[in-house]
Amino acid sequence: MLLASLTRLEATIDAETEALSAHAAFDQDAFNRRKSQSLLELTRLARREDALADPEVAACLARLRDKLARNQQVVALHLRAAEEVSDVVARALRAAESDGTYTAAPRIAAR
Repeated sequence: MLLASLTRLEATIDAETEALSAHAAFDQDAFNRRKSQSLLELTRLARREDALADPEVAACLARLRDKLARNQQVVALHLRAAEEVSDVVARALRAAESDGTYTAAPRIAAR
């Protein structure tokens, strides 16, 4: 049961990483729900003392750790890109709304 839960989480992480890497449109809320559900499942299943003793589970956890590290890098890159786009849009909006009254350098009107 624990191995099946780990495998589902691994598939979710793979799908999210692939979607972000391909710059494809996807439902981030759906991925977040699936990851949250998997984490809840894992928390419940890992409470058993013998749960982590299985070598297959240990191998799956090692793979999952590597995949999570890669996913974290891709998500961080995606977030930085979104922040940069947001900054560009915010600056463009401020520039469009400004008449230059409060800027450091006065505008010179073209004649």
